[in-house]
Amino acid sequence: MELFGRSWTRRELEARIGKLEQIGGIRRFECAEGPEKGTEIIQVRTGAGLSYTVTPTKGLDLSLAEFGGTPISWQSAGGDIHPMYYEAEGAGWLRTASGGLLMTCGLMHAGWTAEHDGQRFGLHGRVHHTPARQVAAEGQWNGDDYDMRISGTMEETALFGGHLRMRREIRSRLGENRITITDTVENAGFEPCPHMILYHFNFGFPLLTESAELAFPSGAVKPREEETPLADYDRWQAPTAGYMERCYYHKPDAPKRAAASIRQPQFPQAGGRHIPLKVTLSWGTDTLPQLVQWKLPGEGSHVLGIEPANCGMDGAPPDEADRLRVKLQPGEQVRYELELNIG
Repeated sequence: MELFGRSWTRRELEARIGKLEQIGGIRRFECAEGPEKGTEIIQVRTGAGLSYTVTPTKGLDLSLAEFGGTPISWQSAGGDIHPMYYEAEGAGWLRTASGGLLMTCGLMHAGWTAEHDGQRFGLHGRVHHTPARQVAAEGQWNGDDYDMRISGTMEETALFGGHLRMRREIRSRLGENRITITDTVENAGFEPCPHMILYHFNFGFPLLTESAELAFPSGAVKPREEETPLADYDRWQAPTAGYMERCYYHKPDAPKRAAASIRQPQFPQAGGRHIPLKVTLSWGTDTLPQLVQWKLPGEGSHVLGIEPANCGMDGAPPDEADRLRVKLQPGEQVRYELELNIG
């Protein structure tokens, strides 16, 4: 493997350390106070600069992510609040949304509050506040490569209300600054079930400053509201008092995979150094054909959301022609693959 500027074999590394976690690996914690009490945290360190935390208590979503000890993700003021405080009605999701690198929205609904087939759905659905079952967090040598894997299962189900099951697997490798996320969603029920999913990736300061360079996939782009200007959708700005969120819908024209990136030419590191850093998110457009961009350079809420999705954000019923829709048949599965590369 490549690590610390040179190639190593497994035995060469093991000869120089007492425990692998000296240089990287996986550790598990639990929050101890306040509304975060009881939230489990799994920390992954790749040894190459990337460190991130996964929250099994909250849908195996990703919370704080750092490169070289400097954050690349945005954190909400509430932090990793335990889902026992979740309010499912209306916009209550906002009170306990953690921010962090990834908040998954779905599984039966994503976007604004809405009513489908007589059921009312709150903002962005339930999966971000659903604890995972069958959680595994393990590292394993494969020859001279050390692979780290976190996996688990989340279910959204109600009597007479559908049954969706999602199996998530998160992978990284020692010596690499890459995260791969693979989700398989299955209709475990016996009736067709609506399925909406949106991957709410959140990036923040100091990756985002006025010098940040944003790049989105080629294709059509339009603002969510007609009165929102399209100009400067791909530029960042200093914290602005009273800034109202802006959302843009992108339709990537890539036939298989699309990517969006943030390049920071002066990313701060320890000792006062600055390095150029590029963060790239890529995904399969066959299952995630839409990209929602959430632009909010406000004060306190200073965040850019890059959100691949199989649906829009308007909260319209899924049968309307202007809303992307997936309806899984009994036993049907769909697979999502996303990758984040840093360097």
